[in-house]
Amino acid sequence: MSATADDVVARLSAVLGDCLDTSEAARQDARADKSGHAASGLPLAVVHAQSVSDVQQTLRIATETRTPVVTRGAGTGLAGGANAGGGEIALSVRAMQRILEVRPDDLLAVVEPGIINAELNAALADYGLWWAPDPASRAIATVGGNIATGAGGLLCAKYGVVRDAVLGVDLVLADGRLLKLGHRTVKGVTGLDLTSLVIGSEGTLGVIVGATLKLRRLVPGTVATIAATFPDVRTAAEASAAVTASGAQPAIMELMDAASLRAVHALLSLGPPTAGAAQLTIQTDGPAADVEADAIAAVLQATGGTVAVTHDREEGERLLAIRRSMHPAMETLGTTLIEDVSVPRSMLPAMFDEIARVERDHGIVIPTVAHAGDGNLHPNFVFAGEVGPDGTVEVPPAVWDAADDLFRAALRLGGTLTGEHGVGVLKRRWLADELGDDQWRLQRDITRVFDPLGILNPGKVFAE
Repeated sequence: MSATADDVVARLSAVLGDCLDTSEAARQDARADKSGHAASGLPLAVVHAQSVSDVQQTLRIATETRTPVVTRGAGTGLAGGANAGGGEIALSVRAMQRILEVRPDDLLAVVEPGIINAELNAALADYGLWWAPDPASRAIATVGGNIATGAGGLLCAKYGVVRDAVLGVDLVLADGRLLKLGHRTVKGVTGLDLTSLVIGSEGTLGVIVGATLKLRRLVPGTVATIAATFPDVRTAAEASAAVTASGAQPAIMELMDAASLRAVHALLSLGPPTAGAAQLTIQTDGPAADVEADAIAAVLQATGGTVAVTHDREEGERLLAIRRSMHPAMETLGTTLIEDVSVPRSMLPAMFDEIARVERDHGIVIPTVAHAGDGNLHPNFVFAGEVGPDGTVEVPPAVWDAADDLFRAALRLGGTLTGEHGVGVLKRRWLADELGDDQWRLQRDITRVFDPLGILNPGKVFAE
């Protein structure tokens, strides 16, 4: 059946009561994420779900009235994937933030989707446990959002991405049915792996309302942190590739180019870095941390780096704070298109060559940081944005042309369009270029099995 906007809001209000928010402020907030871009128009309302039942009732009404639904967590995404616009219901699961169960003997926890990464690990520390995924936004990002986008972070090379740390998910389908996917066991191969299919599906298959997480014991031993500066970013990239080739396994290996390093130093009121210098920040952990740090330092020195090593945890965190401040620093430069490509680790120097070429060819500066341990780069396209009549900021065509050039360079090097941010709205026009037409259609058709009416996060990921 079709229904007017007023009818939909009235039905939601009748069953959800105070969980329904129709204020303009709440609806404006639901239009945007941290990508710097917003959906057109205002959603009909924001549902602040407190329980699985709230989610189910919302989706039943949405199905009956053919009303699109966009699921949101903390709104920290970087691809526009959780932005809700005109005629849509914004379904927030941020208030569902309980830890339902912790089993130290089984190394698992069951949590609701709205819990913040850092808060989860603070609670798990009492059990001597932690959840390994470590996005740079860990202080503000939710576990549900991590799962929906297949998030990565700083520790991926050693400890894996979100996909490696989730045993199961509880998923509410578009018609309100609740599925419990996955398992609580170390091994489990019964039927198709629908848990892995849901991870990274960006709200197109259902609403994640719970997760069974695979935990680790807290890493024993010490932590050593290495800061190494290089005369240019290509040399730094070659050094990171040399570290990987040496067989060393740092927990963190982050690379910042000259432009990004300069912006962060200015933000944090640090002294200006050496002109043109790039920096690698590397951290080792565990019983062999000191030995590994010394071996890595030798590799970095042999590749032209000026190296400093600290064994003080607090000093190490201060060094990492420089890398974690990248996104706030970019905001000081103007409107930013924060991008995300990955290449094989051996191709990292070649990818920085391509970024330099794109800068020259298009006359644009692209500050770039990289999770050098896994080949994931974040080029930032900074521009002077103008707010349109609907409150959105349009990326100029010249910037998209430069981004297109950069994306295709990553694909030529055997890479991928997105390593951790997801497709959302920002990458959808290039998705078929990577997947090919047949796989693109197969993936889109799979979403229709879960969501026959196409009401879940429409217009995201798969664009005609």
